[in-house]
Amino acid sequence: MSDKFSTIEGQASYGVGRQLGEQLAANSFEGIDISAVQLGLSDAFEGKESVVSMQDMQIAFTEISQRIQKVQEEAAAAASEEGDKYLADNGAREGVVTLESGLQYEIITEGNGDKPGYDSTVRTHYHGTFISGDVFDSSVTRGEPAEFPVSGVIAGWTEALQLMPVGSKWRLFVPQHLAYGERGAGAAIPPYSTLVFEVELLDII
Repeated sequence: MSDKFSTIEGQASYGVGRQLGEQLAANSFEGIDISAVQLGLSDAFEGKESVVSMQDMQIAFTEISQRIQKVQEEAAAAASEEGDKYLADNGAREGVVTLESGLQYEIITEGNGDKPGYDSTVRTHYHGTFISGDVFDSSVTRGEPAEFPVSGVIAGWTEALQLMPVGSKWRLFVPQHLAYGERGAGAAIPPYSTLVFEVELLDII
């Protein structure tokens, strides 16, 4: 380890740099020049005159923002198209029911208990994947059921839960407009994602 990192000040300074780097990596753009970032950071900290005019920086920021938006729009369109095709093919499978809303479900186990209402709170086990099969969330993996109000989840779940008797296990195929739509859900679920859930309704509480 370099001597500069053997002091509290050096370690804290490096930590600041790491945090800034992590934030930048999470909100970066294609072609970013780290050496230019370092120079800009150093010049600003030391109060030096900017080597790039404010006008040129603003033009550059606008151009980069437009590029990022274009990439996001193309990715969203592709995800939406892929989801629509998946649902069209899936809806043709035997045993898959397609509702007027576009929600699809497949009964794995049919329970014989009561059905929750819109204002009910339920306990469930669930396993959520993208249409690729990649898992994004799972109470099954965590080993702990989830409790929530029927009215407080995505629209596809709200609709399906009111049709499910307690003791049922269904596979839900949720179109993007009944899931997280154009906004997605943070870093976990991209915009316009069609989602697949295995949902077991354990109880109404």
